[in-house]
Amino acid sequence: MQQNKNTANTTGGWYAHYVLVVLVIVYVFNFIDRNILSILSQEIQADLGVSDSQMGFLYGTVFAVFYAVFGIPLARFADVWVRRSLISVGLLFWSAMTALSGLARSFPMLALFRIGVGIGEASASPAAYSMLSDYYAPKVRATVLAIYSSGLYIGGGIGLFLGGYILDSWQAAYPDTSMAPFGLKGWQAAFMAVGIPGIFMAIWVRTLREPQRGASEGLSSKAHPAPFSLLKTELLAMLPLFNLWQLKKQGASLKANAIATVCIVAAAAALISLTGSVAQWITLGIGVYVCFTWAQSLGVRDPATYAMIFKSKGMIYTLLAFPTIAFVTYGVSFWTAPLLLRLHDTTAAEVGLYIGLGGAIGGFLGITLGGVLGDWFKQRHPAGRLLVGYWAVFGTAPLVLWMIYTDDLELAFFLSFLHHLFSASWPGIPPSTAADLVLPRMRAVAGAFYILLATFIGLALGPYMMGRLSDAFISGGLEGAAALQSAMAWSMLIFIPTLILLTLAWRYLPEDEADRVERAEALGESVEVAPQATA
Repeated sequence: MQQNKNTANTTGGWYAHYVLVVLVIVYVFNFIDRNILSILSQEIQADLGVSDSQMGFLYGTVFAVFYAVFGIPLARFADVWVRRSLISVGLLFWSAMTALSGLARSFPMLALFRIGVGIGEASASPAAYSMLSDYYAPKVRATVLAIYSSGLYIGGGIGLFLGGYILDSWQAAYPDTSMAPFGLKGWQAAFMAVGIPGIFMAIWVRTLREPQRGASEGLSSKAHPAPFSLLKTELLAMLPLFNLWQLKKQGASLKANAIATVCIVAAAAALISLTGSVAQWITLGIGVYVCFTWAQSLGVRDPATYAMIFKSKGMIYTLLAFPTIAFVTYGVSFWTAPLLLRLHDTTAAEVGLYIGLGGAIGGFLGITLGGVLGDWFKQRHPAGRLLVGYWAVFGTAPLVLWMIYTDDLELAFFLSFLHHLFSASWPGIPPSTAADLVLPRMRAVAGAFYILLATFIGLALGPYMMGRLSDAFISGGLEGAAALQSAMAWSMLIFIPTLILLTLAWRYLPEDEADRVERAEALGESVEVAPQATA
């Protein structure tokens, strides 16, 4: 990136901390707008006639697929354009889509606006990962990205609290919704109340200075001559039909693409037959196909980046392990509030306050502790950060099971806080590990690939599968609360493949990191060593 008066040239110091604080606030807005759907779900379901699996589809799959699919081209764009501007535009767009969700009068309309939220939010994290990796030295990278990722839990907690408070206050003020302003219901007012402030936050983000790429590691990166042309190419590579034209133009194998298409269609058809959920598996199938095509295209257009990501066993096993933890954390995060409302004689405001406060505080402490521990462990072993994954698994499972089965509401609130010390500890680990395994110009794409996997496995499947299991248990004769309890409990079994993947990652990660530069040079990369920046 060419330097100008708005470009920072050093790492560390007070301005880096200022940027970190601003980006944490952006991520807080991200998850307020995303997680508020949880506390509003009961009212939305009653108003629009929506089932548990449909709510899981709305919160998870319909959001996740577009978030992941657009995250890839936007991440590539972040690697060549001004990252602070990309984050600002994305924040403006997703905040507007959240506010417009308050105008929804049907399930399809609400789903359309949530798609918009997903597309907008896709711009933030890959660009933020890349910026922060240039503002801070590698030795504190997991800690810094963990602090950034704490916005997930702070925003999720605030979203639950604000959603519950606005919902109950609105219903108390307007028991007859026909008398409310514009005839809005409580859940619609809540969407508008949390969406509008983000529009103003976007202006603040635009004032940040752009860091020099590679500054934290003494590596230099040349400016891309045509960033918007690259964005166009990346978007076309993601769009069905256009992607085939792009693949043919680039010389990629259309036969391999056709075989992958047949496999994805067959898998989707089998899952539709098994579950009856047509929209879920068609949407997810399209997302998987588009991402396969992008990876195929990347292998032709940028073989070095492709190889550094997809031919590193340490990278692949790491980036598969943590999304399986996300399957549980996303699912539990969404369904805890509805479960407690079904199990106990309480209100949305009370549940939103205590679950939101516990999640925000516990999540912030957990994710920060996980980042600090990850960096501390890494100083003692090259794969040491992976130990945080084991910490997350063995702490989360028993505490979540205790929380969902206790008859004591106050204890459930406390356990919600407590399990976040473990379940929230890991999100700083995979993006910092991915950044360590690639060159600076590849960081946003590596981060986006991790987000893609976490989104498909965690967000698209976690909430939906818990909701789908709950519907199945209801069909089998269980009442709503018991069905949801059982669904959440059975979902803990995914931690078995988590432990296997973590162990495989531990085996390959040290070697892959040690020969990173040599592998890149063997792939034709010109690695220039710049004067070492201030740590």
